[in-house]
Amino acid sequence: MDFGHRVAPPQGLGKLEVDALVLVVAAGSADSGLGAPLADLLSDAVAEGDLALKKGKTLYLHRPAGFAARRVVVAVAADTAAKSFKAAVAQGFAALKGGGAKSLAVAWAGSGAMSDAHAEAAVLALADATYLYRHTKPSAPAPWAADSLTLICEKAEAKGVQTGLTRGAAIAEGVTLAREFGNRPGNECTPTWLGQQAKKIGKSFDLEVDVLDRKQIEKLGMGAFLAVSQASAEPPRFIVARYQGAAKGEAPVVLVGKGITFDTGGISIKPAAEMDEMKFDMCGAASVLGTLHAVAKLKPRLNLVCIVPTCENMPGGKAIKPGDVVTSMSGQTVEILNTDAEGRLILCDALTYAERFKPTVVVDVATLTGACVIALGHHNSGLFSSDDTVADKLLAASRAAIDPCWRLPLDEEYAEALKSNFADMGNVGGRPGGAITAAMFLSRFTAKYPWAHLDIAGTAWKSGTSKGATGRPVGLLTHFVLGHAK
Repeated sequence: MDFGHRVAPPQGLGKLEVDALVLVVAAGSADSGLGAPLADLLSDAVAEGDLALKKGKTLYLHRPAGFAARRVVVAVAADTAAKSFKAAVAQGFAALKGGGAKSLAVAWAGSGAMSDAHAEAAVLALADATYLYRHTKPSAPAPWAADSLTLICEKAEAKGVQTGLTRGAAIAEGVTLAREFGNRPGNECTPTWLGQQAKKIGKSFDLEVDVLDRKQIEKLGMGAFLAVSQASAEPPRFIVARYQGAAKGEAPVVLVGKGITFDTGGISIKPAAEMDEMKFDMCGAASVLGTLHAVAKLKPRLNLVCIVPTCENMPGGKAIKPGDVVTSMSGQTVEILNTDAEGRLILCDALTYAERFKPTVVVDVATLTGACVIALGHHNSGLFSSDDTVADKLLAASRAAIDPCWRLPLDEEYAEALKSNFADMGNVGGRPGGAITAAMFLSRFTAKYPWAHLDIAGTAWKSGTSKGATGRPVGLLTHFVLGHAK
């Protein structure tokens, strides 16, 4: 798809020759000076009761008089912020889905500046509107496919708008990749397949990608990771991908993604209802690989390492049992109190492995706890860090990406729940504060670098009729990584 911008005043919007023009107006702010035919269109629509200048309202017009565009959609935003703009543009595109519009333009109708954030938001809204999973559903209709998106802006805004379009296109590709990986069924998206996809990304961007097998993992002493994988017929893989955009000696940002390609819960087996959604338990891995793709596309001056421990968590004669004790790569021992708390077991060895890169910061991303869903629902991802600087950067990145997260506490008192009579720690701490004690567990393996944990159990996928991976938090992670560019 082609993304571009065009400098044009509001008075010239009627002359735009495109298949569809989406006009965004801030609630209650339609003003004079728009010129005909736009001012007349808005005033008549409001006067006739066809449009209210309230957030969320839209009006679709086919071949309206005075417009060269074949279709015009007016979408009302809550205000002029990028977040509100994105929501309005998404509603505008929703009105066009199923139609024949190929060339699209988006513009403010009235007050509202077009910034890089607005441009990025528009691209991501279009990517979401045109995404449809079809790999294992050939009967699905062909998705709506637009050919081009043009943002209409003032001359002074053009440079920023083009920057946002470029960044948005890269993030959109990363989000789509993460959604495709997450939506694949568990019999296709295996640890071996995930390793192959990482290799493909590496080949596309000339990146160094290593995929370690069981013997190599054993040699590293990753006893916690291997314990989770031992009952599965699918062999584990440990993926390490490197993007080098800066000098070799420059400390990298390290992202670690949980890659449980299917989670039955093991011996502590999950209820049957909605267990199919446990194919999404590798969405942390998918988001990390999607971020790698986006960063490699943008070519910033920084170094990035992406680590993905990936396996299945299955019951069976060789499965780990409640009460078993395993030795992690760090040498610390863990009593397995619940085999369904497996994500932290594969992550802890990956976090220890990350030490060898002498990172500037490490962020792990995981669909880790149902407790985080109870705490935050499906809007905010959970953020945990004992480093205020890292936490502040992640929060800022989440706002810039319109991919929200919320910081939860990590007080040392929560670690009391992890005490064990038989090992250095247990792998769970009971129901109270479950997302926090999970983060406290991970923190035991991160003493040698600044670290943060993102629990995306509530945001990585949707259930119900809209069931499917969201691709979050690729946007948040990409903005965070780009913030380290020189």
